[in-house]
Amino acid sequence: MQKFILVASLCIITGLTGCSKNLEDHGVYHKSGNTLNVNTKRTDLYNEGGAKNIRNVSNNYGFVRHQKNPVMNNQANKHYAAIDREQLANIISKYCTAIPNVNDVATLVTDSEVLISYLTDTKDRNMTADQVKKTAMTVIPRYYHVYVTDDKHLMRDVENLSHLDSTSRNARNLVNHLVTQMKKSPQGKPMNASENANGETPDDKIGQPNR
Repeated sequence: MQKFILVASLCIITGLTGCSKNLEDHGVYHKSGNTLNVNTKRTDLYNEGGAKNIRNVSNNYGFVRHQKNPVMNNQANKHYAAIDREQLANIISKYCTAIPNVNDVATLVTDSEVLISYLTDTKDRNMTADQVKKTAMTVIPRYYHVYVTDDKHLMRDVENLSHLDSTSRNARNLVNHLVTQMKKSPQGKPMNASENANGETPDDKIGQPNR
């Protein structure tokens, strides 16, 4: 009886190993660094870059599964670098122009902030500021802070910072200075009991990502 159980156990382990190998090589997932990613070669499962006749970005659902590697190393936070900041800025500007009385929107996405300058003819500046800010909050990582302004003179300043990047000399000081100017405009309501209108907590400092 014990021999039968031992043989059965070995068969099960061998079968599971074979299935795992098959999934890794031919199935949904493949290992990459600290994550288990959707197999990009399977265009029926991962649509990015798929053929146009099978990809419809407006109708298809999006799905990607990531798992932490139990062995943590200095690669663990590299997924933050994968954010396409220009694409985020494009989405935010596009969505914000759908808000009533908002006619022109310029958005800058840095490594920890979203700066939005917009032109409006609203009669309730604080309400519009709240709508613009919350629209941005729906599409960005939660550790970001959002600053808005309806001061038309600051729109050019937001645009000028687009030529910088996270490694540019004096970039942080320039961003912080502009944030200070933008906060003179209405910022909308506090996000919740522990965060102010910009998503900052008492422990946050301007320009420091809340990660």
